[in-house]
Amino acid sequence: MLGAEQLAALVLFCFVTSVTPGPNNMMLLASGVNFGFARTIPHMLGIAIGFTAMIVLVGLGIGELFAVFPWLHGAMKIAGLVYMLWLAWKIANAGGPGEAREGARPMTFVQAAAFQWVNPKAWAMALSAIAAYTIAESHLASLAVVAATFGLVNLPTIALWAMFGVWLRRSLSDPRNVRRFNWTMAALLVASLVPVLFEG
Repeated sequence: MLGAEQLAALVLFCFVTSVTPGPNNMMLLASGVNFGFARTIPHMLGIAIGFTAMIVLVGLGIGELFAVFPWLHGAMKIAGLVYMLWLAWKIANAGGPGEAREGARPMTFVQAAAFQWVNPKAWAMALSAIAAYTIAESHLASLAVVAATFGLVNLPTIALWAMFGVWLRRSLSDPRNVRRFNWTMAALLVASLVPVLFEG
């Protein structure tokens, strides 16, 4: 089982990886601006619960599929890139606060949970956490601790991004500023794909 020092290091790891910019946080920021905090809650829960489930499943051996079927990793990477480009387009063209744009709605719980499987940062976080903080002699118990810690730390941490979006929402009353913000968020989401394109 993890000792006190290892647990403290795990909590810090969870906080830092959850609070730093990435696709999830960029989308939560944009959702907070465009839809408000309450309508973004399913999106936040989908990320937190979906990522926790991902850690458990990867830790139980689903990640080994990549060793058996190397093409699967490449296929998921391409699917993730295409999906994130589509999301960037949706963000760029989202209506601002108060605009009843047809078809504009926040990401659902299921969509956010499923997104973790094509999110490169989520994969990096899950694999790093499992490699660094699970113990071979008590793999299941330590995996449960890692997953539970992420579940507890991740949700309030990512909620900060949605709250920041709500704060920005109040200062983005001009529709032109909202459009600029949305295009900036879309550009940042696309920029977050660059490391994936150039990884070995």
